[in-house]
Amino acid sequence: MHLGHLIPFLFTKQLQDLFDIPLVIQLTDDEKFLWKDLTLEKANELAKENAKDIIAVGFDPEKTFIFSDLDFMAQEPSFYRNILRVQKAVTYSQAKGVFGFTESDHIGKVGFPAIQAVPAFCSTFPFIFGKRKDIPCLIPCGIDQDPYFRITRDVAPKLGFCKPSLLHSSFIPSLQGAQTKMSSSDPQSSIYLTDTPAQIKNKINKYAFSGGRQTVEEHREKGGDCDVDISYQYLTFFLEDDARLEQIRQDYTNGKLLTGELKKELIVLLQALVQDHQKRRAAVTDEMVEQFMKPRKLKYDY
Repeated sequence: MHLGHLIPFLFTKQLQDLFDIPLVIQLTDDEKFLWKDLTLEKANELAKENAKDIIAVGFDPEKTFIFSDLDFMAQEPSFYRNILRVQKAVTYSQAKGVFGFTESDHIGKVGFPAIQAVPAFCSTFPFIFGKRKDIPCLIPCGIDQDPYFRITRDVAPKLGFCKPSLLHSSFIPSLQGAQTKMSSSDPQSSIYLTDTPAQIKNKINKYAFSGGRQTVEEHREKGGDCDVDISYQYLTFFLEDDARLEQIRQDYTNGKLLTGELKKELIVLLQALVQDHQKRRAAVTDEMVEQFMKPRKLKYDY
C-alpha cells in the first residue's frame, strides 16, 4: 500500500471516532484475481496483509468488521443473495456503458460490480444489522470507485434498499507531477508504507516535481508555484496545521522559502507519519486480523 491508499482510511477513522458508528470494510481480493496476474491464493494473502495496514490506522474492533470477498462468500448467504439481486437488475448494456467492457473481457469482470455494490446494503450483514433493510450507508472512497456506486445507487431503490451516499477523496498525485496519480507498480511515483526514512528522503529529493524556479535568484524574485509543486500538494493532504500550511504557501509563493526547504518540510512530516504507521502495523498480530475479520455482532443493537 502507498500513501494514497491510506487517505480514505484516515478520514474514515475520523468519522468513526466522531460519530461512534459501525464500519464495514470490504477487501476485494476477487477483483485483484480477476484484473491482475495473481493466483487466488496470492490475492487472498495480499488481502490479509492489507488488513494489517488498515487495522494499524487505529479502528475499534468493537465497531469494525473487515472482510475478504473470497472468504465471506462462503460465510454469509445474504452476501451472495444480494449479489444475485443486483446482477439480475443490471443489464449488460448498462454495465458496458459504465465500465467500458469489451468483447475480450472475461465474464468475471462483468459480474464483479455487483460484488462491490452489495456491502452498501445493510441486509448483507444480518449478524450486525439484524433484519433491518433501512439503515443508510456512507462510503468514503477514492473518486475512481464512483462508477461502481453509480450503478449501486441506481439499482438500490428497485430492490427496496437505501441509496448509499459517497464522500470522494481526490487522488494524491504521483511524485512526478500533479496531473498523475500514485501507482503501486511504480516505486518512483509513490511513497510506500514500507519505505524507510532514507527511501522517503531520496524519493522526495530526487523525484518530487518542483514548482520552483531555475535559479535561487530567480526563485527569490518570482517565487514558486504551489499549484504544481508536489511537496506542497502533499502537505495539503498530511499537514494538519492549517496556519502553518498557509505560511508555507505564502513563503514559497513570494520566494522566501526555497524548493529544498519545502521538500525538507515534507520529508520530516512523512518520515514521522510512515514510521508511526509501521510501528502500529508491527504490533498487529494474526490473531487481531482474525478478530476483525470474524463475522460477528458489533457493539450496536439494531
